[in-house]
Amino acid sequence: MKTYKLLLSATLLSLLFTAPAYAQTCKVTDPTGTPLNVRSSAAGKVIGKLANGRVVYITDYEYDQKGRSWVLIFDAKTDNYIGWVFREFVSCY
Repeated sequence: MKTYKLLLSATLLSLLFTAPAYAQTCKVTDPTGTPLNVRSSAAGKVIGKLANGRVVYITDYEYDQKGRSWVLIFDAKTDNYIGWVFREFVSCY
């Protein structure tokens, strides 16, 4: 029974944190020359950093209290969840 619960939990998590088919392909293009901060939510706590050139998928948009646009991104190669980044530092094609 434990194995079944673990397998079910892992399957549900993978469904929650994989990019959907309608995702937009983009690339990190932070003009500051520093790695782009990845956040837990729009304008939230920094949970990581990404280098320029990293190919990602945008799956959701959100605005913070100041009206700035943020996007939820996933890794384009692995479909793994990454987090939220400032929209102006991601170029889409």
